[in-house]
Amino acid sequence: MKRLLTMDLEDYTDDMPVFEKHTVRAVILRDGRMSMQLSGIGEYKIPGGGVEGGESHAVTLEREVREETGLLIIPESIVPIGEILEIRQDVFNKGVKYVCHSYFYFCDVEERTVETCMTQSEIDKGFEPVWEYPEVICRRNDAIQRQPWQKRDTEFVRMLLDGRVKKRYD
Repeated sequence: MKRLLTMDLEDYTDDMPVFEKHTVRAVILRDGRMSMQLSGIGEYKIPGGGVEGGESHAVTLEREVREETGLLIIPESIVPIGEILEIRQDVFNKGVKYVCHSYFYFCDVEERTVETCMTQSEIDKGFEPVWEYPEVICRRNDAIQRQPWQKRDTEFVRMLLDGRVKKRYD
């Protein structure tokens, strides 16, 4: 998959232990809006999450999107977009170099939905599934960017807006 962006904070040293993670993100567009998770503080997050042992990217996308948004991905609609690589010191484990590969995919979803099944952390942060315009996502996330993943998702949405990432049906 092609690299869309590398976000390297250079706040680590080469002698730090490395924690490497692989995640998938579902880019679901409908009527000019994107499927997102919205937190209680107004942070937008692209649905997706970590690939668990032995899972394919497609299986992870389907599971994470169902859990976080209640949307059901149509498996044959999954189309790869690209990867954003994040390299930085781990936010939760200082002294560890964090390397995260986030793979983005266009996906279509069924009309019907199911109940969400969010993690306790997502519930505690007040996340809920929403549809939002990309311009609003960027404006709101820019105003409250506190965490690296907010920056990652905002940069991806900005790439959609400025044409660096072509929308699926353009």
